Amino acid sequence: MPKKTKATKVTDADKPWNRKSKTSVYKIESISMNKTIVIVCEGQTEKVYFESFPVLGLKVKAINLEGQSKLKLVELTQDLVLTTNDVYDAIWCVFDMDVKQGATEYSDFDNSISKAQSLGYKVAYSNDSFELWFYLHYNYTDTQNNRTYYYEELGKRFEINYEKEGKKLSFCLQLYNLLMDDPYSSQTEAIVRAEKLFTKHKQLPFHQQNPVTTVYQLVQELNKNVRQ
Repeated sequence: MPKKTKATKVTDADKPWNRKSKTSVYKIESISMNKTIVIVCEGQTEKVYFESFPVLGLKVKAINLEGQSKLKLVELTQDLVLTTNDVYDAIWCVFDMDVKQGATEYSDFDNSISKAQSLGYKVAYSNDSFELWFYLHYNYTDTQNNRTYYYEELGKRFEINYEKEGKKLSFCLQLYNLLMDDPYSSQTEAIVRAEKLFTKHKQLPFHQQNPVTTVYQLVQELNKNVRQ
């Protein structure tokens, strides 16, 4: 016996649950990857920050090699490039110098930058701290501050203990947007300020370029592909 079907009232024909759904048509945007860059960092903050740029047409591979000396970071970057089948359009090494570490740190810092550049790599280096780059979003400084100063100033801005909370993954994931959305912060001004510092100090040995951060150069490269 045929299965009985439930009759639908004429007045119910237009009810949402009785309408036949129409096939939705979505425009699928195909975006080709024009370039691939690798960014080798010495910390989680840097890695997550660069990964947060909303780029299109650019593949960003960020790697955290925390715990390595600067020179070892460069050597491991070279190993990566030589052993991978990937082709990178640009290779960046990102590290900073801790002034408190003294002469040994100075030598490692200088030699690492020179080594990376001799290999054709680009270097986003900071002296004394990567956090100088974040600080420049708010203020200009030409004083040789150490990283503790930047931690304290950023902590005031973000209303946290930056040295402890600012290094956690949960905060790092928010940092790019915090800096972009804060009306008191300006990435454009940070680039201008960082370039001014670099121009002023670039003739000095690397470890004497303080304060300096060339992170702005990497940011400029990423910004060429940021979704508008």
